Amino acid sequence: MPRLLVVHHTPSPALQAVLEAVKEGVALVDDVELVLRPALSAGPADLLAADGVLLGTPANIGYMSGALKHFFDTVYYPCLEATVGRPFGVYVHGSDDTAGALRSIERITGALRWKQVAAPLSLTGAPGTADLEACRELAATVAVSL
Repeated sequence: MPRLLVVHHTPSPALQAVLEAVKEGVALVDDVELVLRPALSAGPADLLAADGVLLGTPANIGYMSGALKHFFDTVYYPCLEATVGRPFGVYVHGSDDTAGALRSIERITGALRWKQVAAPLSLTGAPGTADLEACRELAATVAVSL
């Protein structure tokens, strides 16, 4: 059964609501195992055991969270060659801007040579019904790509 690893930093109620929607989206797809890992505890073994990755982070002062950056720092060299072509998706939540965080994630995943299988999801402010539905769709799209 394909395994989807969700590496997330979820420090706020808004991001918790997003994570719940992500779990619901993956549940819409049959025969995909969901593995949730907080970014500070996810490591190379988690990534190597996964068939795809969904990344979630707040935008902090124009950048991804330090927790997600720590994940990338931890897995970069041990997984560089073994994860080429790994399908991934990403969601970023910010109070008003996510562009810098998305750019930084794009640079790192590009260097890892991962394959983006869904458009990045940029969320600002309190997530509404449409935002949460977009999270479900993102998660389901990444899960289906496995």
